[in-house]
Amino acid sequence: MAERVSLEEFKGMVGRENGISDWILIDQNRVNRFADATEDHQWIHVDVEKAKEGPFGGTIGHGFLTLSLLPAFAESAAYSPEGIKMALNYGLNKVRFLAPVPVGSRVRSRMVLTNIEEKDPGRLLVTTTHTVEMEGQEKPACIAESLAMLFF
Repeated sequence: MAERVSLEEFKGMVGRENGISDWILIDQNRVNRFADATEDHQWIHVDVEKAKEGPFGGTIGHGFLTLSLLPAFAESAAYSPEGIKMALNYGLNKVRFLAPVPVGSRVRSRMVLTNIEEKDPGRLLVTTTHTVEMEGQEKPACIAESLAMLFF
């Protein structure tokens, strides 16, 4: 649970890390369920036997599966401003998938507050840069700028 800080204190955190999420396991069951939900059944994700002969030596998670975990990662934010009534996903800016996520990997996000923009009274647009790390790997799986609209 995020520590609540004053709005002014929160605005002063731009450029600072705002938490590291817990690890999430990317197992074959999760990949298969994501494939079913998105109707993306490409063999590199779901055909375990064929993928053994593929470029990664096994199945990999979908890039969009990794991206879909951003809300779960965001639950581990260290700080949030006091008085939030609601937060909505507002979209994404730049997204890059830098490395495949082999099934069996664990991923987590290192979150940095990138920008805070006041919109209408009572609304803030918050940009968070997520660097999605794989356990034991130097290269991140994904870097994405997510946008959240906070209502006060």
